[in-house]
Order: sequence, then C-alpha cells, then structure tokens
Amino acid sequence: MQAANGVALELAELDAADGGTDRLALCLHGFPELNFSWRYQMPVLSELGWRVWAPNMRGYGASDKPTGIEAYRLDTLIIDVAALIDASGAREVMIVAHDWGAVVAWHFAIRKLCPLVRLVIMNVPHPMVAQREGRRWRQIRRSWYIFVFQLPWLPEFGLAQARARRVGEAFTGMAIDKPRFPPEVTDVYRAAALRPGALTAMVNYYRALLRLPDYRAIGDGRIDTPTLMVWGLEDAALGPWCAQGTEEWVPGIEVHRLPGVSHWVQQEAPERVNAILTDWLARPV
Repeated sequence: MQAANGVALELAELDAADGGTDRLALCLHGFPELNFSWRYQMPVLSELGWRVWAPNMRGYGASDKPTGIEAYRLDTLIIDVAALIDASGAREVMIVAHDWGAVVAWHFAIRKLCPLVRLVIMNVPHPMVAQREGRRWRQIRRSWYIFVFQLPWLPEFGLAQARARRVGEAFTGMAIDKPRFPPEVTDVYRAAALRPGALTAMVNYYRALLRLPDYRAIGDGRIDTPTLMVWGLEDAALGPWCAQGTEEWVPGIEVHRLPGVSHWVQQEAPERVNAILTDWLARPV
C-alpha cells in the first residue's frame, strides 16, 4: 500500500530490469478494471528500463474507498496521481492509462501538476473531443450507461447481482477476442467489485464527472508532452470518431488504430499494444 493524498492505494510494482529508479511508468486502469489489467505491459516496460507502478485507484481493490461523490471528483483524482509521483522520487515520469485512468491522465497533463516526459492514452478521447462528441447523437447513444449511473443505489444493486455477473460480462460482452477473458480473468474483477463499498465508489466516478465542474475546467486543453494514443476500433462505448481531431490540442500525438479490437485494448491485443509501445519508446523525444 502507498499513502497518497490522504488515502492508501494498493500498488503493483515492478523494478526496472536495469535497476534504475529515476524513470517511472505510472499505469492507471479504468472501469471496472484493476491494476491487473496491466499484467501484459508491466514486464515490457520494465525491460525497457522503466520502474513500473500500477495502483488500484481509490475505490478499487484493496485501496481505500472514501464515501461521498465529492471524493471522486477529477481535481482529487489528479492529486492522487501527483502524490504517487512525489512518493516515487522519480525524475522522469510517463503515464500509461486506459479508460477512466486515461480521463485522469488527460486532465493531469492539461493541468500540468507535474512534468511528464511521455503520455500514453488508450481508448478515451481528449476532453475537448469528448465535449464535442458529447453533443452528437452518435456518441450519446453509446454513452447511455453514464446517465444510468447517475441514479442512486440502483446501478450498484444491478452490478452486484449474481456475484457481480455484469462486471464480468462487461469484458466478455464487449470483447472481440473473447478467449482473452476466461473466467479466471473475469473472476478477478468480479471479486474486487464485491468488496464492501467498491461498487458505489466505482460508480461515483461517473456521478462526480457529470455533477462537478472539473471536467470543463481545462483552459485551452493543450498538451505539449509527446503523446501516444492506441485505439481499439471495435469499442462499443466510444466510437472511432472519439480519436479524431485530437492533434488540434495535442500537436505531438501519434495515433494507432487497431481494427478488430474492442475497448479493452491492452488486454485483448497485448502483443500489438506492446509492439507499438516498444517502438514508440525507442524513439527519442
């Protein structure tokens, strides 16, 4: 466990293969995932000379689960990230992030809480793109669950039924390569979701997103950090248009679109994702 911003966060760690401690790759997971979702990337990043930290974000796994919607606002979540970076003592930091972790990573980079040498985003749009697409029916109809999550207690009740069956089905239902998510994988996520307080905490991310103003407080949204975006084109929740036009706010971005891959890109296509990461990280910034 690692103390950060007044909470204790469960942490998966892997030292850099060369023994270095100055370069940190901080891997941020999404909903309804865990740091377990980075199991294929952590060894690769270590071999490339990065010390790897993958926290279970607040509300997930054995990490603390503070009560109340306010505890899950973006301004708080990015301070969690800054506190982890400070605790690491690293001099160079890269964030690698997916889904909700990528929402946090985008805002962290825009708000410039700490300098980043690189940023990797998987299957979540830049906030400016999200605002643009959030006004269009093609994306609104895919984002229906966000509005359902605004209801009190009912989302948690539904997700908890049959030992969190719907949590497992979030992976198997959306995945294209379904054998990547056998029961021994989905059971990890289901068990974590059933921890006391976990489901309410997980859903509170979405409640805070719509009810509190942090998501819109991003100025011009510009990011000058070298950025890699990897996007599974068969994402059922976020259409391919959500990766379009990002270069307007992130001039240094490189985008890789993966056909035949769902939202769960780093777990469903780890070989392709790891090859892209390895190639991109080998190039000087």
